[in-house]
Amino acid sequence: MKFEKIENNCGKFTFEVTPHEFEHALDHAFAHVQQDLEIKGFRKGHVPRNVFENKYGVESLYEDALNHALNHKYQEVQMHPEFGFIGEPQVDVDFAKVSRTESFEVHLIFELKPEVTLGQYKDVEVKKVETAVSNDEVKAAIDAIVAEKGSLVAVDKAIENGDTAIFDFDGYVDEVAFEGGKAENYQLEIGSGQFIPGFEEQMLGLKAGDAKDLNVKFPDQYQAENLAGKDAVFKVLVHEVKVNQAPELNDEFVASLEREDAKTVAELETATRTKLETEKAEKATAEENEAILSAVVGASEVTVPESMITQEFAQYREQLKEQAKQYGLEFEMYLSFSGLTEEQFEEQAKKDAEARLKVNLVIEAIAKAENFEITDEDVAARKEKLAAMYNLKVEDLDKYLTPEMLKLDIQNEKAYNFILESAKRV
Repeated sequence: MKFEKIENNCGKFTFEVTPHEFEHALDHAFAHVQQDLEIKGFRKGHVPRNVFENKYGVESLYEDALNHALNHKYQEVQMHPEFGFIGEPQVDVDFAKVSRTESFEVHLIFELKPEVTLGQYKDVEVKKVETAVSNDEVKAAIDAIVAEKGSLVAVDKAIENGDTAIFDFDGYVDEVAFEGGKAENYQLEIGSGQFIPGFEEQMLGLKAGDAKDLNVKFPDQYQAENLAGKDAVFKVLVHEVKVNQAPELNDEFVASLEREDAKTVAELETATRTKLETEKAEKATAEENEAILSAVVGASEVTVPESMITQEFAQYREQLKEQAKQYGLEFEMYLSFSGLTEEQFEEQAKKDAEARLKVNLVIEAIAKAENFEITDEDVAARKEKLAAMYNLKVEDLDKYLTPEMLKLDIQNEKAYNFILESAKRV
């Protein structure tokens, strides 16, 4: 394989197809057509190769054979990501030179990753995120633990945010009841935002036995298209108002939680503070890292080709489609849960894809600029890690990953860590 850069930020891979390789490809091409081949005097699928070639000529197999040979060459290119090719290749073959008796050349022309002009990426300064945990935060976290163990108790009071209402409702659009708009003894925590805007707010102040017509409007992007943007009236009848009655916070309550890290109220306070400090520290590190990367990418110049964005978006979309299938949902319905139409999803996902690609391209450029040393031990350790992660034998990874692939991955990881470790958090 020979590689050379050509105009328009493209790279050309040149391969030699030997007579042996092309003959193998012809065998594959014939096996493909033989399955459905019918010639008088022979059973379907059992026509001999020489009979076929006498009737149709071996040249009739060339296109399929070339595709087979080129597929092998394409796989060879994929094993060398260090060349920075992207997208699908343009094939360049001189058909006049295609031969089963002499070697001939084929070319695969790829678009290459764009050039990156790096800005400052060492000693970047970002603001340190505060990680102190207040007494109020500890108290709020413990209150939540206590409330979780509480039980709902019916009370004689007007509904407030946080209360739970048991009620009937019946919905109408243009004075006509609509499907799915009716329920009896429905239980809802008021203020949770589960119902459409305006519904829960109009429940405030009602008591058990009260009835009221609630005037609301369905969102323009509502999942039921026949209701989207429509004005509606919900007739409600409140049966009960309930509040969460929490247990008393004492050592006996803490012991009932059966936690290994806390048997008393004092121990629960200490354990809760430690947990909050850990969570805040992790969140702060993530926020600082994001700010560092954002500064490094912002200081660099790179234009992401549309082909890269399209490919990244397509891969992400397929991943989401697979997730939707696992839940037994149509993709459009799956998207509607996030309040997005397919057009809005595509617009946002492509922006996110461009942002991810910019980060990746800048990190790759830094890895190249710093020229981190990658040892055989580094590669062996990465193979061990990946084999354990995917429950494979180390030697099986050689079928999917070349040393070049692993080195590129390790270099990018070293570049990422280099950026973060050299940054100043002030």
